[in-house]
Amino acid sequence: MAGAVVEIEGLTKRYGDVVAVDDLTLAVPAGSVFGLLGPNGAGKTTIIGCALGLIRRDAGSVRLLGREIDGGAEEVVRGVGATMETPAFYPYLSGRDNLRYFQGIIGRDQPAEVDRLLELVGLTARAGSRFQTYSLGMKHRLGVAYALLGDPQLLLLDEPTNGLDPAGMAEVRQLIRRLGDGTRTVVLASHLLNEVEQVCDRVGILSRGRLIAHGGVAELIGRQDRLRLRTTDDSRAAALLGGLDFVGSVVADEAGLVVAAPGDHAAGISAALAAQGIHVAELRSLDTSLEEYFLQVTEGEAPPSPGEHGAGAAT
Repeated sequence: MAGAVVEIEGLTKRYGDVVAVDDLTLAVPAGSVFGLLGPNGAGKTTIIGCALGLIRRDAGSVRLLGREIDGGAEEVVRGVGATMETPAFYPYLSGRDNLRYFQGIIGRDQPAEVDRLLELVGLTARAGSRFQTYSLGMKHRLGVAYALLGDPQLLLLDEPTNGLDPAGMAEVRQLIRRLGDGTRTVVLASHLLNEVEQVCDRVGILSRGRLIAHGGVAELIGRQDRLRLRTTDDSRAAALLGGLDFVGSVVADEAGLVVAAPGDHAAGISAALAAQGIHVAELRSLDTSLEEYFLQVTEGEAPPSPGEHGAGAAT
């Protein structure tokens, strides 16, 4: 697992008869936004809790930033920032004063850092306002600022857009994407397919506490060997293409034809049709969505929410 900032091997956690995390092995590379994707109850929060030393695991090992979490959790997590579920701050203190208070707890006295973080998360104009007056989106952004105190190399964010409206989600997602550009690594636990697909470079898909697939988002969803085709005569085109060696099938739908063929044969398809006087109006590869891929690897299990309004944080 060379170059990994999170290394988990054989992680198992049980709550009575319930296996929350089942023999999970995972490596998160440096300098990326990594998504832990799964429905509520898939084990995401438990994994983050075990990684931070907040939850006692039953088996397995965890290394953060190249160091074992066992025997020195406090020292290890100094290089780690985290948010768990809904951020909680002192309601009568301002956003700035809350951050200054927590900065003091970790032994830092750097007002300039607080101001820089407030600017980073877009809260400079409301830095002096009481936390209780913040919108939910502002509270989440202050939570991210809190996680960034001390300039950690690794951020663990558990459902950071939970409960937000679409505008608030967009703000937090853009912030997370910026944080993952460069040397910092962000691990994002989410049950929202759209969120992971838009924000993450790599993803681990969880189901019932097990890691069932992981890799680059683009690599996992890839491009299917399917082409969308519309022509001046779809009936003749379907009959003609059905006889070509490199075409697996041709299916007509309301938008034209779906041709099972590799994308690099698009030019050959166009030429074959043109030779018969059939002109192409549209010819493009069809992308697989993350939802389609999830359903494939879970054999039809209900996918995480693809929508914009999620339930509570996963456990």
